[in-house]
Amino acid sequence: MNQEDDAPEDAYAADPDPLDDAEATRRDAGEAESSRASRSWWDRNADEYQSEHGAFLGDDRFVWGPEGLDEADAALLGPAASLKDKDVLEIGAGAAQCSRWLAAQGARPVALDLSHRQLQHALRIGDGIPLVEADAGRLPFRDGSFDLACSAYGAVPFVADPVGVMREVHRVLRPGGRWVFSVTHPMRWAFPDEPGPEGLTVSASYFDRTPYVEQDERGRAVYVEHHRTLGDRVRDVVAGGFRLLDLVEPEWPEWNSQEWGGWSPLRGNLIPGTAIFVCERV
Repeated sequence: MNQEDDAPEDAYAADPDPLDDAEATRRDAGEAESSRASRSWWDRNADEYQSEHGAFLGDDRFVWGPEGLDEADAALLGPAASLKDKDVLEIGAGAAQCSRWLAAQGARPVALDLSHRQLQHALRIGDGIPLVEADAGRLPFRDGSFDLACSAYGAVPFVADPVGVMREVHRVLRPGGRWVFSVTHPMRWAFPDEPGPEGLTVSASYFDRTPYVEQDERGRAVYVEHHRTLGDRVRDVVAGGFRLLDLVEPEWPEWNSQEWGGWSPLRGNLIPGTAIFVCERV
């Protein structure tokens, strides 16, 4: 549904997070628990996220990850000129920055996100992008509704059933449609999520697929992220009905001096931080 209930201007000031003392652990987390945790986490943290990263993301840029790889340069969805009049679904759109860039190229984007608060920020920025609040595993669109689909760190890392998401994207794409998504590079799961030297020493098994969970004092998940190895991600893509065309691992550019969570120039010059999967609907 379109989110047309703009919040007052002062509603975008970040409130203290009541779950600052959440316990971090590794444990199983199913589809329903992961979805509930993601919705509530992004609703609580959307204000802080947009305040902290909004300048880097811009209002109408298409950035694939913390390295700053821009779709205007990478053309992973195809040459910019080819996007004109294409129906495009952005999944995990946040404030719909990528969708605005797509619209500027003449495409017809739809921005979908699980978080109501993120979509309120999309409304605040404006430009009339169609917004839909829904779960990526249950896309509310007819079969063959879109020419392209994309997701920059949206949905895929946070779902317990990534193949289910792939199949839903496959369903709503037209034959030959391209699906491009970025996630934390699976290699990062073996290292601490720290931007400094302490983040350069292996501390866990790369092959441990147990989800990372932050939970409150009653044991309820408030944040969930799922680990898949690189091979797992490739198999998920194929099981979802796609052909993998390319796997892009952006290098850290000299101009980017910022730290973003565990991403930094120090780590980015040594180990990959982002993996981008370029897929085609079979």
